[in-house]
Formats: sequence, structure tokens, C-alpha cells
Amino acid sequence: MVKKEMGIIMKVAIIGCRGIPAEYGGFETFAEGLTEYLPDEELDITVSCEYKPQEHRHEEYNCAKLVYFPLKPPQNYLLRKFYENLSDIYFLIKLSRSSDLIYFLGIEVGMFMFLPKLFNRKSKVIVNIDGVMWKRSKFNFLERWLLKINHDLATVFADTIIVDSKQMKKFIDKNKLDKTRYLSYGIKIPERITWNDLTVERLKDYTPIDITPGNYFLLVARLEPENNIHTIVDAYSKAKVNIPLLVVGDFTSTAYQEEVTRLAQECSAPGVIFLGSIYDDELLDMLRQNCTAYIHGHSVGGTNPSLLEAAASKNIIIAHQNPFNWEVCKTAALYFNNENDLALKLKSISRHPEGYSDLKNRVCSRVKNNYLWEHIATGYLSLFRKINAEREEKLTRMEAYYEGKRA
Repeated sequence: MVKKEMGIIMKVAIIGCRGIPAEYGGFETFAEGLTEYLPDEELDITVSCEYKPQEHRHEEYNCAKLVYFPLKPPQNYLLRKFYENLSDIYFLIKLSRSSDLIYFLGIEVGMFMFLPKLFNRKSKVIVNIDGVMWKRSKFNFLERWLLKINHDLATVFADTIIVDSKQMKKFIDKNKLDKTRYLSYGIKIPERITWNDLTVERLKDYTPIDITPGNYFLLVARLEPENNIHTIVDAYSKAKVNIPLLVVGDFTSTAYQEEVTRLAQECSAPGVIFLGSIYDDELLDMLRQNCTAYIHGHSVGGTNPSLLEAAASKNIIIAHQNPFNWEVCKTAALYFNNENDLALKLKSISRHPEGYSDLKNRVCSRVKNNYLWEHIATGYLSLFRKINAEREEKLTRMEAYYEGKRA
């Protein structure tokens, strides 16, 4: 049966991530989860994706149509940023023609958010402003200045602003708060995965070193300064514990990689083990569910998916002390401000992990009560229905007005 015959309410385009299935970061994980849990009989969803060779493309995923940017991404960092911005603008123009609603993830091309209205005056624009992008130390002064301008203009041009953390409302102009809506990232509680030989064998693709369940610290992140990778590695070095630190993720800067690698070389055995990016969900879940504790260093984002995933895995969580992480975990986690603070907590947990075991159930309960995808998707569906009703009411008034003029 064609969706239109089933009473579809909107054609929705999701733009601003690298595409689904998720193979990069938070927005990709978010787009994959949202398309999985929204009812496909009511929404016709299209997701923009960066270039992929024909043999690696999906035409559909989670009942969403996928469209691909026609140009290959460059390897150079600056060219890569330009490429991503060009891709976003391309899809803003291309998909606005056929979409009732544009949901844009991020603010990097906020100054171009007016484009959908030029090509389709009936369309509505939602923007998810993500974190405090212009405060990220990985960007130079010019990039931060442009990000702040794009943030401000995105909130001007958008019909609705989404914040995934209530703390992000502090960074919205008070005159725009009436069109701002809080809707967090979502999470699903993973099945418990035993430490099994088949999955452990896949771990050997990432490291030849034997890893023992319940006997390692874990960090999963994009390896960037604002995620405090240097602080965590330095703290681990100072703690001098006898269990390894597993680091999952890729560096985005050669200079930062060299800095962190130097710190890691100062660590006593068993040391820091860099695994690179892992997109094997079963392996990742197994690592999360069997670690001694999970370390979360993100400092300038909103609600971070990796923190939710760690909480859902019933981890002892040691998070960077900031309002975003506190909003997610409250008193169900430990917090650190610097490497000395973190080193003391690592040493204490490695010696007496049973003394912190109650945190595991408490943080998992917080996630179940506040961040399950079923709840988040219901909020999005309610928002989409409200926007569509207002859009159709406006179109009806306009048609009546022009009908009256013709009469």
C-alpha cells in the first residue's frame, strides 16, 4: 500500500549528518535512531548522505529513502569542511523542493537556512543546534567566529529550534525561546552480552593484546581536545593502576594525536590501548558492559550519545564536571575537573569497584526514565503533527484569501 493512501502527514528531509547507517558520530547515531522509531506509515522520510560508491549504497534504511552527494570527500581537513558545507547547501536546495519539513542537524551552514523557503514557500525548517560549537578548541579563531554567526542565523531562519539538552537553552537568544523545544537524543537498552570467544576473536582485529572482562577502563569518543582525551590519558598515567585504558575512536588532528601519544608513552604497563573506531555494535556493547568503569570527557556538547550508551550498559561512569553531563547523570555518576581529580577516582575504583556498584543501576534507571527512543520518538511525532497542522491551517487561510480576491 502506498504511504499516501495510509494518511501520511508529512514529507520530512533530514540533512546535516554524514548519513545512515551510522558510521561516524552523534548526529549519524541520532538520525539512525529517529528513522527507526518514527512510524513509517505516517512519515515519508529522506536522509541526506555523503558520497559512497554505488556498490556500498543503500537505497533505503529504516524505511527512510537515502540520497547521496555526487562528489567524493577530500582528505584535506580544510577542504573536507568546505565539502561538508557544500553538501549541506546542495541538499537544502535539492530536498526543499519536495519536502514539507526540513530537519537540519547542526548550525554549520546556518546563514543558508533561508534557502528552503525560496524553493518551497510551504516548507517548514527545524534546526537542531547541537552543542556550543564555537567554543571547541579544535577550531581556529575564524572558524569559531563563523560558527557563532551561523548559530545565530540558524535560530533566526528556523521555524522551530531543537535543543537536545535543557542547558542549551542558555545559548539561545531570549527572543527565540518561544520557538525552542527540548527533545533529547534517544537510546535503546542493549541486550546483555556475555564475554564470548567469538566476539573476543573480533577484538583481535583491533589489538593483539588480551583483554580481561571487568579489568579495564573504557573511553569511547572522537579523539579531540574538547573531549579531554589528553586529561584522561594524563590522569591514567598519574593513577598508576594495574589495568589498561581502552580508547575507542579516531583522532581528527595529527598534532593532537602526537600530544596524546606522548602522554600515553609515559604510562606504566599495561598502559593505554588505542583501538581506533569500532562500528561493530555487538563488540562495542560487550566492551561497555564488561569494563571496570567508563570515562566520559565531553565538555562542550549537549546530550551525548556515547554517555547515554554507557549509562544504558550499567557502567560506573566518571564524567567531566559540566552542566551537560550533570543533566544526564545527576548523582548517579562520579565527576572530575582535572587530571589529578580523575587520577584519584581511577585509583579508588580500581582498588574497590564494588564500593561504586550502586551507581550502575541508578544511572541505567535515569536513562530508562528519560532517554528511551520510544519516548523521544513520540515527542518528535507530536512535534511534526503540530507543525503540519499549523502549516495546513496557514495554507487553508491563504487559499481562502486568494479565492476571495478572485471572487
